[in-house]
Amino acid sequence: MRLAVISDIHGNLPALETVLADIAERSVDGTVNLGDCIAGPAWPLETYELLASLNLPTVRGNHDRWAIDRPDDQMPPAGRFARDALSLEQRTALHALPPTIDLSDAVLAVHGTPDNDSLYLLEEQLQGRLCPAARETVAERLGPAAAREVVLCGHSHRQAMVQAEGGCMILNPGSVGCPVFADMPTAAAAENRSPHARYAIITRRNGRWGAEMFALEYDWNATAARAASLGFPLWAQAYATGAVS
Repeated sequence: MRLAVISDIHGNLPALETVLADIAERSVDGTVNLGDCIAGPAWPLETYELLASLNLPTVRGNHDRWAIDRPDDQMPPAGRFARDALSLEQRTALHALPPTIDLSDAVLAVHGTPDNDSLYLLEEQLQGRLCPAARETVAERLGPAAAREVVLCGHSHRQAMVQAEGGCMILNPGSVGCPVFADMPTAAAAENRSPHARYAIITRRNGRWGAEMFALEYDWNATAARAASLGFPLWAQAYATGAVS
C-alpha cells in the first residue's frame, strides 16, 4: 500500500493544486484527507468544489463541524468568511463527514485524536508553545487505536511521524495550506514555521510502514495577496512567511 495523506487545507486553493499535482507524479494507490477543508480567508468555495469533484475519503475536522455547529459569535473571522462563502447544502455536507475513517484494519484516519477533533494527538501547550506531548499522554489519547499499525492525524499543522509504545506509527502530514491559523496564533506564534504546502506519503513494504514528508513551494505570495485584499492582514503575513507577529 502507498497512500498520500493531506490535511488542513483551510481554503488555500493554490497550495492544494500544487500538492495534488505532486501526488499525481508519485504513483500512489490513493489519497486521504484529514479535514479542515475550507476555513480560511482565501478560496473556500473553490477549494470545496475541487475537493467535491475528487471525492476523496475525508475526515471531518473541527472547522468543518463548526461550519454548522457554531454561532457567529463563537466563530473566528476567517471561519465566518469561509462559512458565508458556502451554501447551506455545502456546509451540511462538510458537517456530515465522518469523524474517523477505517482505511483498513491496520490504518485509522482522524483529525485530532480518535475521539476528539479539537485535541492535539502529538502535541500539548507548554508555556505558550506547542511542544511534543509526553509518551503517556499520547498513549492515553490514542486509547484503543494504539492497537492499529498506523494512525493518521492532523489539526496541529505540524508535520511529524513518531512510533508510540507498542509499535503504532502516528503520522501528521502537516498543513497543505495553513502553516499558522492566524485567528488563533498564540501557541504557533512562538515557533519557527515556513509557508510551504505540506503533505506525506505512507508506504507498507515487507510488513513495515515508512513515511515520506514533503514541503512544496507554491505561489504563497498570491495567497497572501488574496487574504490582504479581503481584509485579513495577519493571514497574509502567515501565508507569506509561516508566522504571525
